[in-house]
Amino acid sequence: MKITAIDSCVLTVPTSRQMALEFAHHKLVVAEIATDEGIRGLGYSFIFGGGGAESVLVYLETRLKPLLLGEDPRSVESLWEKMYRGDRGVRRVGIAGMALSALDIGLWDIAGKAAKLPLYKLWGAVTDRVACYGSGGWGKYREADLVAEAERYAGMGCAYYKMKIHDPDPLANRKRVETVKKALGPGVRMMVDVNQRLDVEGNIRQARQLEDFDLVWYEEPVSSDDNFSCALVSESIAIPVATGENHYNRYEFRDLIERRAARYLMPDVCRANGFSETLRIARLAAAHGVQVSPHVVYEISIQVSGAIPNGFLVELMDWMPPDLFEELPLCKDGHIRIPDRPGHGMTLHKGAIAKYRSAGG
Repeated sequence: MKITAIDSCVLTVPTSRQMALEFAHHKLVVAEIATDEGIRGLGYSFIFGGGGAESVLVYLETRLKPLLLGEDPRSVESLWEKMYRGDRGVRRVGIAGMALSALDIGLWDIAGKAAKLPLYKLWGAVTDRVACYGSGGWGKYREADLVAEAERYAGMGCAYYKMKIHDPDPLANRKRVETVKKALGPGVRMMVDVNQRLDVEGNIRQARQLEDFDLVWYEEPVSSDDNFSCALVSESIAIPVATGENHYNRYEFRDLIERRAARYLMPDVCRANGFSETLRIARLAAAHGVQVSPHVVYEISIQVSGAIPNGFLVELMDWMPPDLFEELPLCKDGHIRIPDRPGHGMTLHKGAIAKYRSAGG
């Protein structure tokens, strides 16, 4: 089997009504990989808010795509190494990491289809059903928006809900968390997300205001570039720290683990150099007794969580229109059943590219 073509583009996809209070749209960098045996693989990177998507597309097209044409797509690990080592002067983080991710995801989709297996079974299944948490609670939401979203996820059976704490006043954040906690009652546990907005002392002050809520985790307290400070926060607060959505490879995650900077690691398969590297990160975490909760793109993250013994939760962010994908996996009783379709199981809806393709992308 040989790769004969890779068609790529950027899709600009409007968000759901509630998320649109914070983000009008997200973007996907899509790579459709064709082979001489008729098997096609779908890869994509989800670009939150859309920033940098066009740059990801350019790097994919000009630097990575030429490395794959004519190769056997089933040699995923070999091709991953070829892409990862293709530019010695460019670190595979940020734009380059997201471009590689899209292609790696597409290659694994082909490998699964060729084997006639869903990826989690190809990788050695642990479970076919993954627990999820409802995610949102953005800073621009009014309290009514917060409660409505939290209750909607609880109505899906989610036993966990994550919200943002973006107000500069720690007491204002406490009030918002308390409002949601009261609305949800004892059956739903909560997490909070700082989104890298505070320094060490600011996080210590904020966390002290939230310790009595029995939070599952306190997410991304400091800049993702600063593992040292993340470790200081982790050792200074009583709430477990989660981080990793903006870390891109096993070496960055190794540093987090060795510093004991987080109890939960959150690799994003669309940032962390695809399925290949995310699986390595998850296995590294397992060797140190650390749980993994993949960041967003739950529709394909479930494949990773279904194949690892230390998977905790996947992040259900209900944002996309119904005509983006065919047969989107659904949350039922707080869990998502992994599709039994070969590969990662996702197919773009007929007409999605024509409808959402960005001008010039």
